[in-house]
Amino acid sequence: MASLVVIGCSLGGLDALRVLLAAMPAEFPWPIAIVQHRGKNDDRLLVPLLQEVCALPVGEVEDKQPIALGHIFVAPADYHLLVEPAGFALSIDPPVSYSRPSIDVLFESAAASRRTGAVGVILTGTGEDGAAGAAAIKRRGGLVLVQDPSTATAGAMPGAAIAAAPVDRVLQLEAIAPALAELAREGRLPEALRDDPGPK
Repeated sequence: MASLVVIGCSLGGLDALRVLLAAMPAEFPWPIAIVQHRGKNDDRLLVPLLQEVCALPVGEVEDKQPIALGHIFVAPADYHLLVEPAGFALSIDPPVSYSRPSIDVLFESAAASRRTGAVGVILTGTGEDGAAGAAAIKRRGGLVLVQDPSTATAGAMPGAAIAAAPVDRVLQLEAIAPALAELAREGRLPEALRDDPGPK
């Protein structure tokens, strides 16, 4: 089963996602699922704003949609996004960490479904959503990359993930896409990540 990248962000996330996705190579093979905290009446501009800077196809997830390689899937407003063995699922269960969609819900389901193939990325944001999910990915043998809180628009969310889990790397935003591309090329944890695990 192919690896799956799951990305979570909140305040400042749109700008961070545009920087990250603009640097993703067009041949990046793994699927990417994104939770950006959004209001329930979101105007659906998120996907086009991401697509205009990204070479990979970007779309909003539909319930029971298959997971396609080399595609970017965005959680719709007011729905939790879950990873299942056969595809994605959407849920209207109560908010988690005051959020729906919740980063923890996405990350925890990815950890359960993909185990060592789950790669979590925590970007800028307020609150602690994503911290428990990052810990779940690490417990199942996956990999977690975190934006350096000192460079984030809001450092609380990446800081909470660093406190909750033995994350693999704390990176400048501009370094995250190259790190993901290297993971995909190698098909394994690169030496640079093994040798320099970053703050615990």
